[in-house]
Amino acid sequence: MTTASPARRRVDAPTWVRRVIPVLVLVALMWATEIVDLVLPLSLDRFGIRPRDLGHLQGIVLSPFLHLGFGHLMANTIVLLVLGSMLALTTRHLWLVTAGVALLGGLGVWLLGGPNTVHIGASGVVYGYAAFLAVYGFVARRIGQALLGVLVIAVYWSMIWGVLPLREGVSWQGHLFGAAAGVAMAMWLGRRDRRNV
Repeated sequence: MTTASPARRRVDAPTWVRRVIPVLVLVALMWATEIVDLVLPLSLDRFGIRPRDLGHLQGIVLSPFLHLGFGHLMANTIVLLVLGSMLALTTRHLWLVTAGVALLGGLGVWLLGGPNTVHIGASGVVYGYAAFLAVYGFVARRIGQALLGVLVIAVYWSMIWGVLPLREGVSWQGHLFGAAAGVAMAMWLGRRDRRNV
């Protein structure tokens, strides 16, 4: 019988670390983009969502990575890390939910956002994650994830004010359509997962 030498033995990261790494990668990309925007005279924020402008459809994909300074980015980073990690650790749907929320929510903003505005930031994704977590467990009929949904609602209930046009310069449309996309993804994936049990 032979065994691998200690130097050649493979050490795997714990499962929870592997599942959270994609969330860290998303946040790192956002920070890298903001640093590049600060250091180089590129004015990247102009690539955000410009409602009903066919020349700026790429903003639907790019807007979550663009922020109005480090204060804006930090506010989104903390909640994104918490909610994204919860999503990654309790489901296998992180990438699908992220893509669905960014695309569906971004499309909603592009179609119905205010004229002559530019929408940037990951808060639509944050709202999508929160809405997904709040709804998914109930639709999938999974008690642990339903309790997590109740916890998310209890902790982040004040986010509801963000979907209303109360503050100048805040993309309430991004919040609203991000949350709606999160609910849509939770309904679709929750029903699918319930059938597959």
